[in-house]
Amino acid sequence: MANSAAPALVLREGDRERLISWTRSTTIRAGLAQRARIVLLAAEGVSNAQIAVEVATTTTSVWKWRKRYAEDGLPGLEDAPRSGRPRHIDAEQIIATTLRPPPKKFGVTHWSSRLLARHLKIGNATVARAWREYGVQPWRAETFKFSTDPELVAKVTDVVGLYLAPPDNAIVLCVDEKSQIQALDRTAPMLPMRPGDVERRTHDYKRHGTTTLFAALEIATGHVTAAVKPKHRRQEFLAFLRQLARAYPTQDLHLVMDNYATHKTAEVRQWLDDHPRFHVHFTPTSGSWLNLVEVWFALIDRQAIRRGVFTSVADLNSKIRQFINGWNDRKHPFVWTKTTEEILQKANRQTTSETNH
Repeated sequence: MANSAAPALVLREGDRERLISWTRSTTIRAGLAQRARIVLLAAEGVSNAQIAVEVATTTTSVWKWRKRYAEDGLPGLEDAPRSGRPRHIDAEQIIATTLRPPPKKFGVTHWSSRLLARHLKIGNATVARAWREYGVQPWRAETFKFSTDPELVAKVTDVVGLYLAPPDNAIVLCVDEKSQIQALDRTAPMLPMRPGDVERRTHDYKRHGTTTLFAALEIATGHVTAAVKPKHRRQEFLAFLRQLARAYPTQDLHLVMDNYATHKTAEVRQWLDDHPRFHVHFTPTSGSWLNLVEVWFALIDRQAIRRGVFTSVADLNSKIRQFINGWNDRKHPFVWTKTTEEILQKANRQTTSETNH
């Protein structure tokens, strides 16, 4: 049984300064620093029970380290050597294991440093160092998409060429729709931002329906022509094309669009045939990111929709129009910088990487 009223421990000559330095060190092992505190408190005559409280351990542990110091001095506070040969695994072995999926018995999708360390029977700091050295980050994941469009090269060349060298006396419009925009209303009023406090809102909300935003971005100026509609069928798209025809009554219009089925219905194709001022340029399949209006959609989502509170679809539509009016007052050109060659080289690298895996 640990004696909680043991007599004051007698320190060897010169040990007090060494023990104090251990308690103050930022590089020494935490366990050794704790043992140094135990011995110092024991030397002051503090009871075992009180020492256990102060250093957050048990009276049995206090008794153990008092006894080890009394018998062996400072060397007695060191960890006893473990039986068997020390386990050594180099960084390459750690990385090789990291790159393989964890065994099914763990039920996880990727390694953590602690789980891998336990699996390899090494310290998790060793795993973390190897990961830093090789730039391996198992906790991170990104998405990618590459196009399987057989006309990939032709479409990329067409669209990028349009951006970098637009036709004379013509306007390039990036056209698309942002569908299923939700009119979300919070269940309680938001708490506004204050000095020292961020804006706060309830985690739950009320749904009031959805709307669809049709938009055409004029890349040379940044001007946006838009309409909000309840749905995004061919009827609504045709109505938006007629709106563009009224907004640009005389100029030739080059429309960059994705391959959404609504853009290719028989009625839409017929309307485009009947209006030769409209020239359509389709982005590759799975290549809608080539459409610059997607950048503008990200802006309106981040600045007006994501944190908005909308009491109805009509309220949502009204605030979307407010943003568009404000945007057109402060608009700026959208400049494309990547060449066709850069895009196709990246697409080829992704395709090759996916094939190899």
